[in-house]
Amino acid sequence: MSHFNKKRRQMLGSLSALSLSSLISEASNAADNTASTKKPNIIFILADDLGYADLSVYGQTDFQTPQLDQLAKQGLRFTQAYANSAVCSATRFGLITGRYQYRLRGGLEEPIAGASDTIGLPPEHPTLPSLLKKQSYKTALFGKWHLGFLPKFSPLKSGYDVFFGNYGGAIDYFTHKTGVGPDAKDGLFEGEVPVNKIGYYTDLIADRAVAYVKQQSPAQPFFLSLHFTAPHWPWETPDDEAVSREINSLFHLDGGSLETYGKMVVSLDTAIGRILKSLDEQGLAENTIVIFTSDNGGERFSRTWPLSGQKTELLEGGIRVPAIVRWPAKIKSGQVSSQVAISMDWLPSLLAAAGGAPDPAYPSDGQNLLPVILGTQAVQPRTLYWRYKANKQKAVRSGDWKYLKIADNEFLFDVARDPRERANLSQKHPQVFAKLKQDWESWNAQMLPITKDVKTHAVDGKAQADRYRALQEE
Repeated sequence: MSHFNKKRRQMLGSLSALSLSSLISEASNAADNTASTKKPNIIFILADDLGYADLSVYGQTDFQTPQLDQLAKQGLRFTQAYANSAVCSATRFGLITGRYQYRLRGGLEEPIAGASDTIGLPPEHPTLPSLLKKQSYKTALFGKWHLGFLPKFSPLKSGYDVFFGNYGGAIDYFTHKTGVGPDAKDGLFEGEVPVNKIGYYTDLIADRAVAYVKQQSPAQPFFLSLHFTAPHWPWETPDDEAVSREINSLFHLDGGSLETYGKMVVSLDTAIGRILKSLDEQGLAENTIVIFTSDNGGERFSRTWPLSGQKTELLEGGIRVPAIVRWPAKIKSGQVSSQVAISMDWLPSLLAAAGGAPDPAYPSDGQNLLPVILGTQAVQPRTLYWRYKANKQKAVRSGDWKYLKIADNEFLFDVARDPRERANLSQKHPQVFAKLKQDWESWNAQMLPITKDVKTHAVDGKAQADRYRALQEE
């Protein structure tokens, strides 16, 4: 072979190798781009009556919540997240519709307390699961629904493909009944059919979630709602089946303790850990958004420090909640955000992540916070509104200011400096006070009115000694 031909062959070989390397690189980049643009899976985990500081990452010291603490370390933790209401079913209306619950008759209830043909989430109303289905998502709900009863209302009528759980506000953790005694109704359903299962309810929900995740593949995205009843009463840990046989009411006013409550929260944390592990085992964790939050503030055994108030009250302790979001593919780990957020923000935010948007006929009252969560936008100022029938409560959060009315008492707080709501600034800043009052009235005029037939729930001195009301002098 001549020197010229030898050099020519070497050059062609080099060009071929370079071309092959270039093709491999382009294919790899295309695969990476496909992975980065693939719709994320979504797991939305909702606790029931969990207090703002009931996780150790938020300040709990009586017990530890290592799984949720780790979730927070791997993603973003909000310090100023709110629930749409101070009670459960009302918040769930806001969450699933992305709108103020007061726009729907069922959302006025505080909470829904019984079966009705008119009180519930209308099946024709767009919802987070129904809108995600339009983006080719599989959808499932395991746990608590509390948005209306059969036969008219059901998760399967409002966007979920699969449902396993309870329709109402609470069931016993072991009997899965909606009450106690021989006449208590079954509370556990597979779709729209009552079923009997053996086991602690928190664990049953986790079992179904783990099985569901194991059935998934990267080929189609899924949206999984996990709405636990823990740590809602009755006060039963996984070791308290005997207590389940002894109680005379699910309200369980004569039961519970800080120790029992702690064990209930720890069992919830452990159950969530199992679900997160199943994501890892399926290789789905990287492109799965996991959200954890609560439906309202804590109840009688919860820790809410430094906040005051509790469930059924528009004080910070009744509406401010823990909120964590993890998405390894997109969200930087170890973040803490002061962004003011609320339950109804999740609908526009998650739809944006999935490449969708709210139905234009039902515009969201929530805000798409995805740019803030991803770090491409600075913290946004917010104005949020609440009302609660019991004790004629009203509240506005605007920037750092909060207007609050309970019974006939009115307040103005700087909740950034005074999250415990102790320094009433209404006299010192009368113009701010007057403006927020008027803003609330203008907003309220756009909502359905609270009528006499709307049910409400309040915690009074008969249930808790620290919720007494002084007698008026005659």
